Amino acid sequence: MPVSFKHEGIVELFRHRPELAAKLLSDALHVELPAYTEARVESGDLTEAMAVELRADLIVLLYNDRPVLVIIVEVQLDADGDKRFSWPHYVAAARSRFRCDSCLLVVTPSEAVATWAGRPVELGPGFRFEPFVLGPDAVPIVTDPAVATGMPELAVLSATAHGHDPKDGAKIALAAIVAAAGLPQDLAALYYDLITVSLNDAARRALEELMSQGNYQYQSD
Repeated sequence: MPVSFKHEGIVELFRHRPELAAKLLSDALHVELPAYTEARVESGDLTEAMAVELRADLIVLLYNDRPVLVIIVEVQLDADGDKRFSWPHYVAAARSRFRCDSCLLVVTPSEAVATWAGRPVELGPGFRFEPFVLGPDAVPIVTDPAVATGMPELAVLSATAHGHDPKDGAKIALAAIVAAAGLPQDLAALYYDLITVSLNDAARRALEELMSQGNYQYQSD
């Protein structure tokens, strides 16, 4: 699978479950969020608010009768020095467009990229920008199929972050597959591909062993 597939696949997890961004900020990163009743996906095009062309991976807008917080979701598989210049623009543009607080959530399955992304960006004397970073250590490990079924996107994200784990990688992947099996076929296929591309060879063999034990009903080839 090309690297771009994994990037787009992780973006789709948040697109199909926008409240996941708020849940991870609150539960995994312990960010205090404003009260909200709804999470919506908005266009990632921020060009209108700024003089330069800007396009974020995904924008999640929290509502409580009015916009109360913009969460800009950026998926990073590799370090990219240009992003440290564009990310502050994203936050400023979103704040201007929606007239409310805004923040940046960087999601990465790489601990090295998480360390890079978490470094504050010095904008000038007295001005500093710091994104929230969800690296693999912050992503919950989901091995219980019942928990996974309740939040399929979190289970698949767990597989992308921990699928290579030598101890639990196969169990995490299996829980995510079980959760995805109950979704519409096209979405389930996308999630299954994202799960399998996140496994190393050892985890993939262990998963095949688990699935061959007769406790799993295949949903597709």
